[in-house]
Amino acid sequence: MGKPMAKNLIKAGFELQVHSRSNGPVKELGALGAKETSTPAECAENMDAVVTMLPDGPDSESVILGENGVLEGAKKGAIIIDMSSIAPAISQKIAKSCETSGAEFLDAPVSGGEPGAIEGTLAIMVGGKQGVFDGSQNI
Repeated sequence: MGKPMAKNLIKAGFELQVHSRSNGPVKELGALGAKETSTPAECAENMDAVVTMLPDGPDSESVILGENGVLEGAKKGAIIIDMSSIAPAISQKIAKSCETSGAEFLDAPVSGGEPGAIEGTLAIMVGGKQGVFDGSQNI
């Protein structure tokens, strides 16, 4: 669902840096104006917010916390928004690591499937600090 969500952000005028473990989505989004990156860390560089959409908790943990992960490239104060449906314990571990690194974290799983992602009508259930949530409403 990440690709249709990214397409909607591009249509809304956001500047995106994108990374995927498969090249197809990256190339397609690059053709629409997104900057293609080679690692999650590079994708996070100089960004105010980073959105991840991954299949499961271990993938979220690896992409955000692992070697060349989002936190390695994220600047202080960046907001990491994980829209994956993952176990609360993994989300809490990621949140704690973000806090230690000086980044903010929102756990924001979605409901609505790929049709909702394409139409921009996903329901988003967000957990995190109220101020961080308020500051990310435009995304």
